[in-house]
Amino acid sequence: MNAYTQIAEPVVSTTTEEELRSLEAAYCSHGDTVHYTDHPKFFSGCEGSFLFDSSETPFLDLQMWYSAVNFGYRNERLNAVAHRQLDQLPQVASQYLHREKVELAAMIAQDAERKFGNKGRVHFNVGGSQAVEDSLKLVRNYTGGKSLMFAFEGGYHGRTLGATAITSSYRYRRRYGHFGERAQFIEFPYHFRGPKGMSKEEYGHQCVQKFARLFESEYNGVWDPKAGKSEYAAFYIEPIQGTGGYVIPPMNFFIELKKVLDEHGILMVVDEIQMGVYRTGKLWSIEHFGVSPDVLVFGKAITNGLNPLSGIWAREEMINPTIFPPGSTHSTFASNPMGTAVALETLKMVQEEDFGASVMAKGALFLEGLKELKSRHAIIGEVDGLGLALRMEICQADSYTPDKATLDWMCDEGMKGDLYVNGQTYGLVLDVGGYHKNVITFAPNLMISTEEIKLAIELLDQLLNRAERR
Repeated sequence: MNAYTQIAEPVVSTTTEEELRSLEAAYCSHGDTVHYTDHPKFFSGCEGSFLFDSSETPFLDLQMWYSAVNFGYRNERLNAVAHRQLDQLPQVASQYLHREKVELAAMIAQDAERKFGNKGRVHFNVGGSQAVEDSLKLVRNYTGGKSLMFAFEGGYHGRTLGATAITSSYRYRRRYGHFGERAQFIEFPYHFRGPKGMSKEEYGHQCVQKFARLFESEYNGVWDPKAGKSEYAAFYIEPIQGTGGYVIPPMNFFIELKKVLDEHGILMVVDEIQMGVYRTGKLWSIEHFGVSPDVLVFGKAITNGLNPLSGIWAREEMINPTIFPPGSTHSTFASNPMGTAVALETLKMVQEEDFGASVMAKGALFLEGLKELKSRHAIIGEVDGLGLALRMEICQADSYTPDKATLDWMCDEGMKGDLYVNGQTYGLVLDVGGYHKNVITFAPNLMISTEEIKLAIELLDQLLNRAERR
């Protein structure tokens, strides 16, 4: 300890929750997502799969900060690395190097080369939207300034201006003027609400054929057959739609889509921000679908939510220093040492055992429980899942018509903290997604126990019973 070091006594606030609510109402912006509900919950603690309110009621969290905390709240191993880094090298300007950044980039790039067959490099930033922005710069630079992109209906890539332009929801753009470079949105094979009488694979094939038709003639507006050039630079995809409701496509879909893209010189940019880092039982969800991306964007769970870190991996010819030179993008906190240290430990941790097999087994058990609930509750239209990315679509009694109001009610009811199992009071944290905002998107702790999965099914059963009686 030197002359400048002082040890401060911890400050214990005596401000009551009601006083905090009054301050929040007066001084906090409502422009974030907190006020999607009228009376947001205060939490004061967390551990594993649970959040705790001031009365110590456990709330089983089945969305884990939108899949940012994949490895459980207060994960001892990852927290220990954060503490160690805090004591060793917590801050360093991004114009300098540190060991963790280099080792992390190498680990991601070497893994991608083994899986996708292409050498590449990794570029870091601090949030998912920022990494998407970096990828847009990378793509536009590589394609000679092409600024038009394809993306999917139901897709979500962030809320910065560039990311909003390739996110299908108009409500994110409506108040911010004209988006002249807005993506062209292509149908995603959402089988539950797709054409009747088709298998999932047939529907996926039909969606690809609709897209391929755009290249049949110059008069379809995207392709010059004489020059063999497309006006569009890249197709931004989520292998499994996140905010769109954890929609899982058929296994043939991306293989067929990638063939069309390659034939017309259009890049595939894979957004793994929500589904990456073993949410689906593999490091990247695109690994399930048999294609190699040109660019891959990651974030969220790479640091288990402890410190913001995101990034992109891209093929060498797109990102090498001669084509993407120093200063092409910049953030003060890009590749920050707190984030890179935790991310490096995260990737080491999941390589020490067959982590993917564990996720798949737990996901199968969870999905079995959801299917059993569906057999008993008419308001469940569909359940589906891949690994521990799971969905439950809440409908009217016909098991098909979307029922957003009932799901909103269920979410609020779960936050009351008055569900009972074996004499213990619980709350239940759920997340809402889907095209009609009627889908529960489940992203539980990847280290969730069998007992906690059974608890989740029991708590969901109670909520569904209440919803059907109301």
